[in-house]
Amino acid sequence: MEQLKEMVIKGKTKETAGKVKELLDKDTDPEAIMKEAMIPAMDEVGDLFAKGDYYVPEMLMAAKAMNLGLEVLKPILAQCDIEPLGTVVIGTVKGDLHDIGKNLAAIALEGAGFEVVDLGTDVSPEKFIDAIKEHEPKVLGFSALLSTTMRSMKDTVEAIDKAGIRDRVKIMIGGAPVTQKFADEIGVDFYASDSTSGRNFAREVVSGEA
Repeated sequence: MEQLKEMVIKGKTKETAGKVKELLDKDTDPEAIMKEAMIPAMDEVGDLFAKGDYYVPEMLMAAKAMNLGLEVLKPILAQCDIEPLGTVVIGTVKGDLHDIGKNLAAIALEGAGFEVVDLGTDVSPEKFIDAIKEHEPKVLGFSALLSTTMRSMKDTVEAIDKAGIRDRVKIMIGGAPVTQKFADEIGVDFYASDSTSGRNFAREVVSGEA
């Protein structure tokens, strides 16, 4: 298990799936593989990224290794009826086509055991509302990289409120121009300064701490 964890942390894409198969062949509990190796590995990667010891390429390689391992695990986890921690819907707001920050958030959330519904970029308030109704997420996250598209965050929150579903979901926002002050002004639940803090908030939500 420790070897698998190190493989994911170091982004060893060629070896990870084989190690997962090897552990399964030894009758290792698939849920234990997730909770004791793969999720802790991505937690560590997220922490390294937050501290500046890892950069985007290292995080993406670790995520690729994680996903290759998950491809082996997912069919077995489904047979065991193992549920994800919860659902998180994410997207980049209307008018903004940047997705790196959103993708890093998705990696951190998936690595922590959440089911992530990624709506992509240039997402209208209506699409966010439809996704809340369809997927019933615990958390909704949206990002903006441009100061000119931050207005769309406010518009989205107001539209969700007007639709009468604001109390169904916790909302977190992030992106280069976003600040805690802006988050407070538009009435969201959390400002995620990086993907790790967003992951931690989502965990707090499902545990009832937020």
